[in-house]
Amino acid sequence: MKMTEQPILADITTGCCIIGGGPAGLMLGYLLARAGVRVTVIEKHQDFLRDFRGDTIHPSTLQILHQLGLLDAFLALPHQRVEQLRGEFHGETVTLADFTRLPTHCKFMVLMPQWDFLAFLADHAAAMPHFQLLRSTTATGLLHTDNRVCGVAAVGVDGLPIRIQADLVVGTDGRDSMVRKAAKLPRREYGAPRDVVWFKLPKHPDDTQWTSGHGGPRNRFIMLDRTDYWQCGYSIDKDSFASWRQRGLAFFIQQVGLVSPFSEQRLGETIREWQQLKLLVIRIDRLKRWAAPGVLCIGDAAHAMSPIGGVGVNLAIQDAVATANILTAALLHGRVSLRQLAQVRRRRLFPTWALQRLQIMMTGKNRPIRATRRKPSVIGDWMRRSRWVPYIAGRIIGLGFRTETPRVGD
Repeated sequence: MKMTEQPILADITTGCCIIGGGPAGLMLGYLLARAGVRVTVIEKHQDFLRDFRGDTIHPSTLQILHQLGLLDAFLALPHQRVEQLRGEFHGETVTLADFTRLPTHCKFMVLMPQWDFLAFLADHAAAMPHFQLLRSTTATGLLHTDNRVCGVAAVGVDGLPIRIQADLVVGTDGRDSMVRKAAKLPRREYGAPRDVVWFKLPKHPDDTQWTSGHGGPRNRFIMLDRTDYWQCGYSIDKDSFASWRQRGLAFFIQQVGLVSPFSEQRLGETIREWQQLKLLVIRIDRLKRWAAPGVLCIGDAAHAMSPIGGVGVNLAIQDAVATANILTAALLHGRVSLRQLAQVRRRRLFPTWALQRLQIMMTGKNRPIRATRRKPSVIGDWMRRSRWVPYIAGRIIGLGFRTETPRVGD
């Protein structure tokens, strides 16, 4: 019996096909479309409403929005402004990072659900005639011709295939990137000694004394203000979640109560089953090569980051700006060389390496940390006395090691 070919839903031709509608993908799509490059962004979900994504928009990203003329509209959205990051070290509250002296237009960090940020970028990109966003569309593989990637095979909302021909394919599809795997780009893993267990906790009217931030010995606990609930994260030893489950939910709640501002009773009233907890497996890795002929990876697809400092989103945004600056002219002419793609990695390698190196140093060796009520820590006392440390930390967290400026009007 002869097999019939599956019909093609669409045959799209574009200048750049971006896989993944996250911060890097949408920012890159906006910048390229703004410059006149035909862009198609593929997003496998219908919307951006997914929990446990980074909510921090750092001063470096706010600076880019300011340079693009988008800042006022962005700040009109509901958000929180954070001029300082504070943490608790065994009962003592210290300033971890201070952004008030940064050489930027906004000397603060913004806390906003990432879905609002992504929707903001998508809406402004959609106003560009050269921009196309395909929702509920899953990229399944790369197309090749003459030993180079020439497009993407995908499946649309109704299950029929889509074939997208593109001068360049950019993978911004996260740390489990299909693009990275299909292009056979080798990566190096650096490991991470911790994982994070996330959960939601409804807000009470008298919770006004708390704000988003870190707390508890060695900052094992984080809480993000989501207006009507707290998004909470509890740090655990790597690959230890199964053993936590064996000890029982009551033990987990007890340990969280030791390092969080919430009582064990309040936690127990909300957390009643393990299904309410979501495990984030932390991984730090980096591609040895970010590109092959016709294809490039940036953001988490090129370098998975630890949640420390919340720098992953903003590093990805900087990648997108650098990529647009380097490749726009070539894309407008319809041909991007491997040498030009390699320039993106050369430009972004040092800031990526430096931040990952710091994260690895801060996590230390994989050794258990016991949550106990102790006397004020030496680290907390040292940070409280060393007034210059928060400003240095603020610059590293707020700006990174290399900022990018979008080319406006080129």
